[in-house]
Amino acid sequence: MADDEEVSSETEQLNDKQKLEIAKWFLLNSPAGEIQYVFKDLRTILKDDNVHNLAALEAFPQYNKSHMICLELPDRSSDVIITKFSEVAENEYLDPRTAQVAIVDHVKQACTEARPASDEELPSSYIEEFRCALDADIMKYVSEAYPKGVCAVYCVKGKDVEEPGSDFEFVVVISASRLSPQNFCNGSWRSIWNIEFNDEDQMVEIKGRLQVGAHYFEEGNVQLDANHECRDSTLLQNPEDSALAITNIIRQQETEYLASLEASYLKLPDTTFKDLRRKLPVTRTLFPWHSTMQFSLTRDIAKELTIRK
Repeated sequence: MADDEEVSSETEQLNDKQKLEIAKWFLLNSPAGEIQYVFKDLRTILKDDNVHNLAALEAFPQYNKSHMICLELPDRSSDVIITKFSEVAENEYLDPRTAQVAIVDHVKQACTEARPASDEELPSSYIEEFRCALDADIMKYVSEAYPKGVCAVYCVKGKDVEEPGSDFEFVVVISASRLSPQNFCNGSWRSIWNIEFNDEDQMVEIKGRLQVGAHYFEEGNVQLDANHECRDSTLLQNPEDSALAITNIIRQQETEYLASLEASYLKLPDTTFKDLRRKLPVTRTLFPWHSTMQFSLTRDIAKELTIRK
């Protein structure tokens, strides 16, 4: 009872700004697919609707973009990925595949409406030819590699280029999640690929950032948060050949990283778990398991009694 009163007293000493920062931290660090559960529990803990709602307004947009969540457009014609690369204005996100802009309610994690993208928000026909070719190959790869995975290709530099002779840059995002809270486990895969087309060198530079997250919470709380960065390059060719070469590089890099993750976790019982244990007892001497009789308690007692006689 005294401990509860002490915790209550410490909570009351926090000002609204401190409560807000703590609440945002919990929301932003929610595992994939679990922010709504954390949001609901925070209301009970905070007991302050103003702080609770303000924390949500500030944290949800960051969370949705960092986790690259996918939302269905109101007319169900397509999906839009919520990411900083697709953001054209506050709460507005471009779907380059359908040339639509989705207006998003971040807290509800839903598209409330959509509008056609303006010409200023779309790349030139020259750039769009490269983007569409890459988008088609990436879509095919994702459909084969990730169940329920989504992807998109955005032009983040040089979207007004009309002909060869200038540099431009794409970003490929791939997002896949498997949410099964009823089975106490959730997981996600996120990868971001910066594709720089250098006209002078006639090269395409590729930089990748991969992030894997998993949360298992049946009678416990085990989380995985793995990150990996890689880079490669290929020759700048026509749109179709460039798209195929870039997709093959992405496929190879992601497949190799996934294989390395699987291999490392297969070795966990023989490596990591053993390293968690002390190699020697505090005496710094290995226990002689091959000759335990030398530690016979009965013999020691008998010897002690003989001496005393």
